[in-house]
Amino acid sequence: MTQGKVTMSLPGHFTKGASWEEVIQACIQSFDVEGSVCGSSHLMNITLTMHRLLMSSSDLLEKLTSLYPLPSRSNSTECERICYFIRYWIQEFWTMFRLHSSLSDSMEQFQDLIRDQGQERLCPLLQTQWINDRHWSQKPSQKIKANSSKKRKVSLLFDHLEPIELAEHLTYLEFKSFCRISFADYQNYIRSCCMKDNPMMERSITLCNGISQWVQLMVLSRPTAQLRAEVFTKFIHVAQSLHLMHNFNTLMAVVGGLCHSSISRLKETSSHVSHEVTKVLNEMTDLLSSCRNYDNYRQAYSRCAGFKIPILGVHLKDLISVNEAMSDYVEDNKVNVQKLQALYNHINELIQLQQITPQLDANKDLVHLLTLSLDLYYTEDEIYELSYTREPKNSKAPPATPSRPPVVVNWASGVPPKPDPKTISKHVQRMVDSVFKNYDHDENGFISQGDFEKIAASFPFSFCVMDKEKEGLISREEITAYFMRASVICSKLGLGFVHNFQETTYMKPTFCDNCSGFLWGVIKQGYRCRDCGMNCHRLCKDQVAFECKKNAKGSSTSEGPLTPDSTPGTTCGPEGEEGHTHKHTNTHTVYSERHSEPSQSRSCIVLVVF
Repeated sequence: MTQGKVTMSLPGHFTKGASWEEVIQACIQSFDVEGSVCGSSHLMNITLTMHRLLMSSSDLLEKLTSLYPLPSRSNSTECERICYFIRYWIQEFWTMFRLHSSLSDSMEQFQDLIRDQGQERLCPLLQTQWINDRHWSQKPSQKIKANSSKKRKVSLLFDHLEPIELAEHLTYLEFKSFCRISFADYQNYIRSCCMKDNPMMERSITLCNGISQWVQLMVLSRPTAQLRAEVFTKFIHVAQSLHLMHNFNTLMAVVGGLCHSSISRLKETSSHVSHEVTKVLNEMTDLLSSCRNYDNYRQAYSRCAGFKIPILGVHLKDLISVNEAMSDYVEDNKVNVQKLQALYNHINELIQLQQITPQLDANKDLVHLLTLSLDLYYTEDEIYELSYTREPKNSKAPPATPSRPPVVVNWASGVPPKPDPKTISKHVQRMVDSVFKNYDHDENGFISQGDFEKIAASFPFSFCVMDKEKEGLISREEITAYFMRASVICSKLGLGFVHNFQETTYMKPTFCDNCSGFLWGVIKQGYRCRDCGMNCHRLCKDQVAFECKKNAKGSSTSEGPLTPDSTPGTTCGPEGEEGHTHKHTNTHTVYSERHSEPSQSRSCIVLVVF
C-alpha cells in the first residue's frame, strides 16, 4: 500500500477467518431498508471480486439463493437486502455478467424463484438485459487518444525527435497497454503463475521486452563509437524524462536495454560517453536495483502522486508472494478473509491507477511507426553477435557470455513475443499511411528517393531498396513491399511467410486468395506464388497475411500458369490449359552487412522505425 493511503480494515471477527455464509451475511447486512449502503463497501468489494480465487461466480450466486428465506412478513426485509446486494453486484461488476453467460442463466433461475414466491416486485432490481447494451468504450485505455490531425506534419527521423517527445510516445503506448489489464487478468495470473491464456498481460510483457531490445538495437545501429555514444546519451535523456513522468515500467525497459551486456561491453563507445551521463545511468540503475526487494523503487513510487505507471513485474511478484505465503483457508475450514483483502488491496491499487490519464500530445503517425518497430524480436545471441560486429572482442580477453541486464525483472519467461502475421500487416499499412501523409507533398502516391533514404537512415540494420519503377521516386506499393518483407523477416515470422510472387496470365477465371475479388483482365491479371500457388491482385500481393506453405503443387503447371522454371513457350496441363508467366520487373535490391563489403554499414537483421 502506498503511503498516505487509507487502509480499510475488516470486521474484527473476520481477522481469524469466516465461513462463506458469515461473509455473505455481513455483506447483506450492509444495506438499509431503502437499499443504500450503510458504512463501508470494502467487504462487499472483496467478496464480489476475490471469490473467484476459491469458487465460481455461479457458485456464489447459488449460496445467495440458498440463503433466500421463505416469504413472510418478518422475512421481507431480508429478501430485499439480498436483492439489493445482487443489484450492487450487477451495477458495480457488470463485466462478470457480460463475460460469463452461465452467471446470467443462474440469475434468471433466481428471478424465477422470486416470482414463484410471489415477490415479483423485486425482479426489477435484478435486471441484466441492459448489460449487453453497455459500451466497452468505457475502458480506461480508450480515455487517451493520439492526435490524428491531418494538418500536423511531423518528422519521422530518429535524430530529429527530442527525448521528451520519445518519452511521451513510449508512455502513451505503455499506458494503453497497462489499462487493458483487467482485474480478472491479475486474478488469472495469481492462480496460474504464468501468462497462459492471459493475452492482455502477455501484450504488456511483449511491449516491455520490445522497448528494451529496441534501445539496444538503436545503439548498435550506428557504425562509429562516437555515433553510438550519441544515441546512448539520447536514451539517457529519454530515461530522465520517463522518470519525471513517473513511468517506471518503461524506465525499467530503457535502462535495462542500456545496461544489457551487449551494450555495456562496448568499451570504445563508453569512452565517448560523458561522466555526467554515466553518473545519471548509475543513479537510474540504483533506483531500479532489486536490492532489498526493490526498496529504492518502492520508496520513489510511494512518493509519487497522481499519474504513474508501476513496474508491473515487481507488483506481480508481490501478488504471487502473498498468494503463496497465506493459505486459502484457516482452522475449521474457514475462508482466510485477510488473504483475500491483501490481494484485493494490491490489485485494486493497480486498477485505480488506470483512472488517472496522463496529459500527453501523442502524434498518431509517430505512434504507428513506433508500434511497428516494437513488433520485432531477436534472441540474446543475435543481439550479442551484432555487438561483436561493432566492437570485436579482444583476442587475449576471456570470451564473454550474454547476460541479462542487472535491473530487469525476470517475470516474462515462457512468453512467446512473436507478433502474428495479420498484426504485422496491419502495422505496416498504418506506418506506410503515416509516411505518405508526411512526405508525399504532391499527394501523387510517390515519395522522393531522398526522403526515403533519410527515413531509412534512421532504421538500424535496414534494407536498401533500389527504385526501379520511376526514376527518383518510390511508390506506395514499393515501400509497402519493402516494409512487409523487412518486418516478416526481422520479426522472426520466417522467410516462409514471404511469398515468391510472379506476374501471371491466367487462362481460366481466377479469384484473389487475399481479398476474394475476381482477377480481371486479358493478360497479366494478377500474381501467383511459385512456391504455394497463392493467387492475388497486384495491390494485394504486398498485404498478404498468410504464411507461404511450400508444396509440390505450387510449382506445377497443371493449373494453367507457366512458371519461369518451365519450358519457354506454351505448356498444356491435363485439361489443355495454356498460360504464360512474366517476371515482375520492379525488383528490389537488398543488401546485408553480413554478406557485403566492410564499408557497408547496413544489414537485414532488424528494422526499427521512426
